[in-house]
Amino acid sequence: MNKEQCFQVGRIAKVHGLRGEVNVVLDVDYPEDYEGLEHLFIEQKGRLVPFFLEHFVIQPGGKALAKFEDLNSLEQVESLVGSEVFLPLAELPELEEDQYYYHELIGFEVFDETKGLIGPVQIIYDLETQDLLGVTHQGKEVLIPIQDGIITKVDKAAKKVYCQLPEGLLDIYLED
Repeated sequence: MNKEQCFQVGRIAKVHGLRGEVNVVLDVDYPEDYEGLEHLFIEQKGRLVPFFLEHFVIQPGGKALAKFEDLNSLEQVESLVGSEVFLPLAELPELEEDQYYYHELIGFEVFDETKGLIGPVQIIYDLETQDLLGVTHQGKEVLIPIQDGIITKVDKAAKKVYCQLPEGLLDIYLED
């Protein structure tokens, strides 16, 4: 399993107790969708390694308490702290028609309501403060905030993102 076939669920924040449990900080919109997971992939030395779970219990505040099979002591799980945890893309929950996952937008064409075609989405920046579309426009990367009022519509069937760019946003990127 490689990262391109997976999505990050969160990361292991700390050890919990002495019997091999860990706290996982989840980076998902609906943590309750992941209650009772049977396995996770943990990044180790650049590779995703499967770990089977005895339990995965959702906690308040976007966290989960996890216990891995055959890891029964503090010492056995200490090295996992700080590791990112993943699941295969096939395990993403189904979305409503008007909803989308950010990774689905890669390759979509971005259109502004006044300027027309901006360009293709090359990358998604998932930052703590704001999520951004990285779009190629006139040979330069333009960063478009993913937020209501700027992104007005996503047409998954047509692979298009419609937006209303703030005045002057493109100009900032096109200046020399």
